[in-house]
Amino acid sequence: MSAPPPAVSHIGPQGSGKTFLTERVTHELANSHALRVVALSIDDLYLPHERLFAPTHNALLRGRGQPGTHDVPLGRAARRAQGDQHPTARRRAEPGGSGSELRVPRFDKSLHGGEGDRLPEAEWTRVRGPLDVVLLEGWCVGFYPQTRGSVALEDVLDVNERLAEYVLWWELFDCFVQVGPYVHIYKWRLEQEHAMKAKNGGKGMTDEQVESFIDRYIPGYHFFGMGIESGGHDPHTGSRLCPPWLPGEDEETTQTSKGKFLRITIDEDRQVVDIARH
Repeated sequence: MSAPPPAVSHIGPQGSGKTFLTERVTHELANSHALRVVALSIDDLYLPHERLFAPTHNALLRGRGQPGTHDVPLGRAARRAQGDQHPTARRRAEPGGSGSELRVPRFDKSLHGGEGDRLPEAEWTRVRGPLDVVLLEGWCVGFYPQTRGSVALEDVLDVNERLAEYVLWWELFDCFVQVGPYVHIYKWRLEQEHAMKAKNGGKGMTDEQVESFIDRYIPGYHFFGMGIESGGHDPHTGSRLCPPWLPGEDEETTQTSKGKFLRITIDEDRQVVDIARH
């Protein structure tokens, strides 16, 4: 059995330019290296509107955002389907190597007054295999659950439990890119909303709604963001969880193991000020 196409995951705070960077990388790989690339945002894996706003005691889960508001089984299924589209695998299965068509889920954030909804499957993006590279970007990609003692509030404990399911998703990726810091989130996300509304005729959230929207994300950054560099613990068993882009605890960092984790630091204007490889 041949290996699946390499998969790269990418995190950055809202409005930092994740989508822009992913589009640039996709364009460069396709046009300069003749590679077939599929890019997916974790935002496109949000639950449908009716499930996002189903009754819940947890204020952090009323609407899209936190771990627990994504369709993790759909995301893992999409990743596995993309893995089946590796060129070598397709050539073995089909002498012509033409590959089959994939449908990539899409979520429209402008619907329902800015609350958003998943688009019907007929409107998902169609991608023709075989694939050479898979990209995933999102604000909480790489977050890991922590020990219960390090998480205080009841609502955050609930998110911590739900985050354990995401780890099975993260394990399907080979390397990781982090863009930060997080200090300009409110400004960047407001600019992002204004840009979307300018393109779609004004559909979306008000400035006050954007601020309240970001408020729900802050606990996620605070409690779970450190998992990108240090992993975490299964909240059910207590067992140690190590991200696949970091060396194992019993593994020395060598030149061959180094390079699966790239950190890009940007300033308030989204200009790169530092790049570090780990």
